[in-house]
Amino acid sequence: MTTTLHTVAVIGGGTMGAGIAEVAAQQGKRVKLYDINPTAVTGAIEGIIQRLDSRLQRGKLSAAQRGAILASLIPVYQLSDLADADLVIEAAVENLEIKQQLFEKLEAICSEKTLFTSNTSSISITDIARHLAFPQRVAGLHFFNPAPVMKLVEVVRGVETTETIIQQLVDEVRRWGKQPVTCHSTPGFIVNRVARPFYAEAWRALEDRVAAPEVIDSSLRDAGGFAMGPLTLTDLIGQDVNFAVTCSVYHGFWQDRRFLPSLAQQSLVSAGRLGKKSGRGVYDWSLPHPEVIAEKTVASRVQKVNVYPAGKLEVDGVSVVPTEGETATCLAVRHQQPTVVYDLSLSSTIVLAAASTNTRQQTESVVHYFQQQGKTVLIIADYPGLLVSRTVAMIINEALDALQKGIASAEDIDIAMQTGVNYPKGPLAWGGEWGWGRVLTLLETLQHYYGEERYRPCPLLRQKALLAHYALPRSTQSVEVSHV
Repeated sequence: MTTTLHTVAVIGGGTMGAGIAEVAAQQGKRVKLYDINPTAVTGAIEGIIQRLDSRLQRGKLSAAQRGAILASLIPVYQLSDLADADLVIEAAVENLEIKQQLFEKLEAICSEKTLFTSNTSSISITDIARHLAFPQRVAGLHFFNPAPVMKLVEVVRGVETTETIIQQLVDEVRRWGKQPVTCHSTPGFIVNRVARPFYAEAWRALEDRVAAPEVIDSSLRDAGGFAMGPLTLTDLIGQDVNFAVTCSVYHGFWQDRRFLPSLAQQSLVSAGRLGKKSGRGVYDWSLPHPEVIAEKTVASRVQKVNVYPAGKLEVDGVSVVPTEGETATCLAVRHQQPTVVYDLSLSSTIVLAAASTNTRQQTESVVHYFQQQGKTVLIIADYPGLLVSRTVAMIINEALDALQKGIASAEDIDIAMQTGVNYPKGPLAWGGEWGWGRVLTLLETLQHYYGEERYRPCPLLRQKALLAHYALPRSTQSVEVSHV
């Protein structure tokens, strides 16, 4: 196989294809841009020119650099013009049959040394390469939008892809100034698989009327430390796009309920409320984004506070505990004591839920206590596992499942989620920090509460929780495949 990739063919003149072509041209590659629709090629190059001009005006790019990048871009209008490509990056429509037919044509046109890659976000690389004479040279190069800005690239192995090809692509991605991670071809790869609970738990909370959309978003953003609330993010991605990826992963895993799509999101898509691009989605984008209304400062004073281990408090006789998956009402009934449950928080915002049996004064005492600690308090309906904790636990569980199945290394999983979707922490590092036993307890409690497979803990989580409980030596705890 060739080791120097001089000519890069990008197929697809949409947002991703244009972005990838711009990235390759910035690296001095000779870039051939093709689309079945010639006007798409023209539009893609015009878009690149606009972005380069903007960077030039802001002093981020010199006139010489702008000229060199544009000189590297070659619009082509026949597949046969791609015959001399060293690397093909396909960024066409997300349709397996179209991709298969495209690569079959390319195999007859290009050299046997040409590397074939797809920018697909969820379609199997193995399926794409299935009918080719040389499937071992086919891999995934999944860039993230916008490609010129986002650092992460998932380098995806099909069943037949050779390690030589993967390493060559990893080296090339690094030379392009990107952060590569490698994984096996599985529905959603790393990011779109591990990220599903981030969206799914928000949709479930919305369907269950736990809180207003802006409160759900604020909880994950301001308390959980995520860069953006999940409902706002789906509006920006496009409800149709986000829903399609969820459905693809769901069907790719044989309708596993961990990935169950949301009926509420489906309704938005059916109504044409696709998010910002259509003007309305979860939010009306013609209006200012709704403000989150925190609890007003409570005038009453806290009389007595008892502090106990594991984050438990007693404020004026009210039990205040971090969520372990049970509702505040359930705890209040069992212990015959007014109860408030609080959520995981990485900041000065904290989410609370009060037992339905509490008096208003009892709950206000707890609100005032947290306000005295400098916290902004959000109160939601009494919801098991609250918002942040259950979402993070599900993300950690999914990351562990990917690790156990050998989809990617622990390091690459954490890098992917922090670099690709700006998570505040890598999920596996987060799980170790939070405590595997706490994650396991929360998921088991949710599974029991709902009676659903959706919240089942993966075997590796059970093993890690067991090893942590008995404090076995670190060398023993590093075992990644469960035999328990």
